Parts: sequence; C-alpha cells; structure tokens
Amino acid sequence: MAEAYVSVWITTLYTVLLGILMVAMQIPLGRLRSQTGISMFHGDNPELAVAMRRFGNFTEHVPFLLILMALVELQGGSPTLLHICGVVLLGSRIAHPIGLKFDSLQSQLRLVGAAGTLLVAVTLLIAAALSLR
Repeated sequence: MAEAYVSVWITTLYTVLLGILMVAMQIPLGRLRSQTGISMFHGDNPELAVAMRRFGNFTEHVPFLLILMALVELQGGSPTLLHICGVVLLGSRIAHPIGLKFDSLQSQLRLVGAAGTLLVAVTLLIAAALSLR
C-alpha cells in the first residue's frame, strides 16, 4: 500500500525564514555572553538582558505559531491566508526585537511586533478551529 505524501511547503518556507531570524538573534546573544563572561541570566547587564528577552520572546511565540500554521496547512487551509500569516509573523518578529529597549516600554516597533504576532495567533487559532468541522 502506497503512503500518501502530505506537503507543508508554505509552513516550511516560513520556518526557514524565521529560523534565519532566530540565528541572527542568537549570534549577538552568544557574543555578549562571551564578552561579559556571564554564563547564566543577565548579571544586571542591560544589553545582555535585552538580547535575552529578544531571543526569549521569539522562542516563546514562534514555535507554537508554526505548529498552528502547519496544522492549518495540513487541514487544507487557504494558501493565501497562510502566506499572509507567514509574512505578518515574519515582519512582526523583525519589528519586535528592534523596538525592544531596556529603558522604554513604549516603542512603535515593539507594539507593531506584539500586535502582529497576536493577530497571527488569533487568525491561525480560528482557522484551526474551523477546520475541526
């Protein structure tokens, strides 16, 4: 009996792009740890604290959203919707760390990044729920 091949190429595309972004945030974090000699936490170093939160926020949100995206794609979700979600998520995950500052909660880019990520989450959750029918 032949096995069916199921493709999630749209999710794979955005996983690769977001993975590149993750590595781009991971490198300066590692460099800062090496320069400061701080192995764990941030040692009251504001620059290291920001780098940690940039990377941490990314890893808190993106994996779950990529799983949701894959589930929607596997359930036959709209390719257009998936691409829109992928582009918005990628843009949001670029904007958020740029706008994340140690000394300021108020930042347009941080707001855009957080709002865009939330919008993608709600959209994908609705699409996944609707696919349960």
